[in-house]
Amino acid sequence: MPANPSAASTTSTAAVASATSTVLPALPALSTQAERLIELGVHQSAGLPAARLRAFAAAAEAVAGGEGALLTVHPDLAPASVLAPLLRHDGKPGFVVTDMTDVDLFAPLDSVVLPDSPLHVLTGLDRGDHMADWSPNEALPALTEEARTPLLLTEGIHWVLQQPAVLERNHCFMTIGSRLRKAGGVLDARTPAVWISNGTGRDGRERRNAPKVGWCWAGNRHTWLGFASAADRRGGAR
Repeated sequence: MPANPSAASTTSTAAVASATSTVLPALPALSTQAERLIELGVHQSAGLPAARLRAFAAAAEAVAGGEGALLTVHPDLAPASVLAPLLRHDGKPGFVVTDMTDVDLFAPLDSVVLPDSPLHVLTGLDRGDHMADWSPNEALPALTEEARTPLLLTEGIHWVLQQPAVLERNHCFMTIGSRLRKAGGVLDARTPAVWISNGTGRDGRERRNAPKVGWCWAGNRHTWLGFASAADRRGGAR
């Protein structure tokens, strides 16, 4: 893995964060994940029959066993604004920060290739704790060098929907596979993330401990944010 280009103190902080992070429980079987999405009504929002989710999950399990894999719906069919309110933490629903009304315009980076399918599976998920206190600008080339793909915002939300324990205080994550392009093709400096609200500022005290979809600047570092990534994406028939 390439060295962190930040100062030595940053490397030390990241090492501590990785060493103290919680071992996450395994993801449910893909068939169980399909039932979870159906229970939440995601299939209806996406315009997909429940049978389509069940069949896709069953086929994916038959091919690769589905161990450690995550079932996700294409972001065009199930955008972040629809998925975020389905999140739960400490009994509170998820939300998108008030200054991210354009959340659904954050699209995959050119380097992130999505399968041409309404459903796909992610394998080899990692929360990226070892990159805590890296900036998105530093983390992306490191992930690329490791042949890993950064998660999209919607994929990160799917992960938390299926495995709520992946979101914990001081060990939350960014989803830098999703970025917003301005007119002319320049990337907006905001990078999306999923974390837990402190109930301060515009969040409101009533949202303390609620799961939160927000953003950070691409050049900034945060000791409590890793960079979620996967080893691979696999799709199915259209």
